[in-house]
Formats: sequence, C-alpha cells, structure tokens
Amino acid sequence: GAWRTAKRGGDGYAARWRQESRRLASALPGGVGAAARGELTDDAVVGVVAAYAFPERVARARGGGAFLMVSGTGAELGDGSGLRDAPWLAVAVADRPATAASARVRLAAVVDEDTARTAAAHLLVTGEEVRWEDGDVVARQVRRLGAVELSVRPLRKPDPALVRAALLDGLRREGPGALLRWTRDTQALRERLAFLHRALGAPWPDVSDAALLDAADGWLEPELSKARRRADLARIEAGQALRRLLPWSSGQAGRLDELAPERIQVPSGSRVRVDYGGEQPVLAVKLQELFGLTATPTVAGVPVLVHLLSPAGRPTAVTADLASFWRDGYRAVRAELRGRYPRHPWPEDPTQAPATRRLNERR
Repeated sequence: GAWRTAKRGGDGYAARWRQESRRLASALPGGVGAAARGELTDDAVVGVVAAYAFPERVARARGGGAFLMVSGTGAELGDGSGLRDAPWLAVAVADRPATAASARVRLAAVVDEDTARTAAAHLLVTGEEVRWEDGDVVARQVRRLGAVELSVRPLRKPDPALVRAALLDGLRREGPGALLRWTRDTQALRERLAFLHRALGAPWPDVSDAALLDAADGWLEPELSKARRRADLARIEAGQALRRLLPWSSGQAGRLDELAPERIQVPSGSRVRVDYGGEQPVLAVKLQELFGLTATPTVAGVPVLVHLLSPAGRPTAVTADLASFWRDGYRAVRAELRGRYPRHPWPEDPTQAPATRRLNERR
C-alpha cells in the first residue's frame, strides 16, 4: 500500500514515517524490546496506528467475513478481501448505507487481541450479568471490550437483587400464568377476584397480568425472595400467594364466598359451580333442576348468565332473565326435547313444577 511505498522512499516523508513508526513502537507496552529487535513489522505498525486512531472500530471476527466492532456496529468485508480470516481488525474506513444492517469495511488492518485491548482499554469492563434468557435465569461473569465478549464464566452465587430482577423480567415476558403453579381452583379464585374487581372495584384487587406484576413485591413474597430459577417459580402455589391480595384490612376478604361464591345451590338441591371466566358469570345447569325458580340468581348484584342444559348436558337456551325464559322460550324447548327425552319431566308450567335431578318413574 501507500505506506510501504513511503517507507521505501528516500524523501523527507519516508524519513518521517520511519521516525514516527519507531516512536509509536517504543511507546507501546512491550514495544521497546520489539522495536529494538526489529520485530514490530510494518503490518503491525499499521494495525496499531489504526487501532489507536479509531479504538471504537476495533472489531472481532464473527465468521464468514463478518465482524463486530467494540462500538456495537457490525462490519463486513468484501468477498475478495484477504483479511476475512483475521481474528481481529482495526477498521480505518467503513461506510454504512441507511438500509444496511452492517457497515462495509473499505480499509482495515490486522491486529492481535492484546493490541485491541490496549487501544480500547477504556471500554474494557468485567461485570456480573444476570438475566432472563431462553426461558430461565442465566448468571455469568462477563469480560467485555465494549460490545465484544472476551470471556464468559458461570456465576455460582449471583447477586440476589440481580436474580430477582431477572425473575421479574421472566414473569413480565411469559406472564405469571405461565410460570407459577396454577391449579383449577387457583385459576377459579383468580377469575372470581377479577369479576369482583370489575363489578365492585376497590377494595377488590386487579388481578390482570400487568397488575400482578406491579404488585409482585407484595403478593409473591416470601416465595420470590427464595427463588433462583424457573423451576423455583413453578413450585410457587399461586392460590396461596393470591390470597394475600384479598382486602383483609378492610374486613371485606371474609365476604368473598358471599359475593362471588364458587357454587350456587339450585332448587333441585344441586350445588352448581359458577364459571367466572367470561365477562358475565355463567351458571350451566340442567333445565329440570331450575323448575320453580323465577328470579335469576345473582352474584355481587350481577345476574348470572344461565345456560339451560338438556338431559344430555348440551345447552338448549341461554338467558339472564329466567322469568322471561319460562314465559317466552320454554314452550319451544319443551316441544323440541320432550319427545327425545320422554323419561324426563316436561311440565306445561315449569314455574309450579318441582325441580328434580331424577327421571320420571317407569310406568
């Protein structure tokens, strides 16, 4: 290149080049001996000059002609470049089109890792990194030269505060519903609380994912403080933790079963589970078990949506107004089903008939 021509020349520029090269070589760590022995090659000098001139452009190979500068910018060599196998480069000139993911290297020189570390020494840091990665907590000690990882080793005893932050990040990314232990009853409790929050507001808590994450320091303690990895989160019984959110201080917590009961007793004597999973609570029950009931059951003052089931357990009608159904809808259902299920009672006036879970007696 131009610098080799300059060095060979006999003019003042060549003499200045040789003088500056020797000065730079002597100034480098270990450079005095190398310069005295004539071991600092022209290529090495050019690499050192470029590295010290543009320390943020020191770059390590990623493979296939791709490099990562310590500044965090990707860089790529052309297919015909003789530097594609270099482990480290000092990039002197590069351009990056607006739409390109990486910069295109136009001029660069090979350097070794020691030169790279020395030139960009102000970017050399060692620290603990604890984060949620690929579905679990990853804890490691990392030595970096800017954006370039130089060495990584696992951390046996990471900072508990960093572990906690990583676990909370995992809960944010995947949701508490995915990471904690939710039984059917626990999920039902969450749905009951969500209903009460919608229907009555405070002091009944918001139990959406966002709200649960915001309040994690409260309802997930002390389990969260003991957790170190995903498997620990999976052992946390969410139902027990959720109960900490109940309005104990106001005395309302004891009214949970009154305001949002798990089950409602219907005229037949059955205790039927209420489904709070939708916008309106649902009571799915066989039609014959509601004979005689004209007032629609309510929870927290909200009428349930009654799913009236056939003897086979299939929905035949849906209503939030039982009195209206008995008056206007029952006749059509009776006409359709009594031939199909002749052993079940189909009275003409369901409001006066006894509710039952039983079949008619055989005649």
